[in-house]
Amino acid sequence: MREPHHRCGTTRFREATLLASTRRREIMHRLGTDGYVEAKALADELGVDTSTIRRDLDALERAGQAQRTHGGARPVPGATAKLPYTMKEGERRTEKAAIGETAARRVRDGETVILDSGSTTFEVARALRDHTGLTVITNDLRIATYIAETPGTRLLVTGGELLGSVFTLVGDRAIAFLSAYTADWAFLGADAVDVAAGVTNMNTLEVPLKRAMITAAGRALVVADSSKFGRRALAKVAGLDEIGGVITDAELDPEIARQFGDTVIPAGRNVP
Repeated sequence: MREPHHRCGTTRFREATLLASTRRREIMHRLGTDGYVEAKALADELGVDTSTIRRDLDALERAGQAQRTHGGARPVPGATAKLPYTMKEGERRTEKAAIGETAARRVRDGETVILDSGSTTFEVARALRDHTGLTVITNDLRIATYIAETPGTRLLVTGGELLGSVFTLVGDRAIAFLSAYTADWAFLGADAVDVAAGVTNMNTLEVPLKRAMITAAGRALVVADSSKFGRRALAKVAGLDEIGGVITDAELDPEIARQFGDTVIPAGRNVP
């Protein structure tokens, strides 16, 4: 019997316990890093039937996130390789909420905060609800809608072109908008965080705007759950020395955390 194909750093999952959203997140990571996925190899590595992987690839193609090929899939040319928000919002919600609370404790009333797009930065927005006199700048339409209903908070939305499945605004107009402002804080999402590669992203279209957020802010922190660590995505956003740290949840492997040193800020840590 042929031994299943293995990939370094890949964990085998049982089909009974592997959620479709988790599989599809892994597929999107592969598309972002490798530029191609093979259905049969994925089925072997993830411990599911090839027909299950084909259904995942079909779903990603319908969402505009992948282009089917014979036996696999590749990223859509010129489009995002980012997992649709509807697949992400229910994942690791408790961990993301803890990250959001830790980030919000660093912000003082009356400050200006830039919130990048994403499900974890959305939890930062939720955690800021009891602050007063804030100004929030964001390129995320879901965050903007939430902040618009928060009394006493000034809202600025970057404008730009919409990446519909992730509710994100990008492009030159968004970058130009940010260049006219300064902020006390920027909280950025990340697709992957690695000791050597730094903060990386699957979608190249978002990178210039993330860089603009770092430039506009006095202090920039990444908010990323522990599943993002030890990974590399396609496009580099920033080196670890260009940000103030990465707030993550308590599930991060201690061995991995030690590699990052003081860069890692565990959720729950009090503000120094």
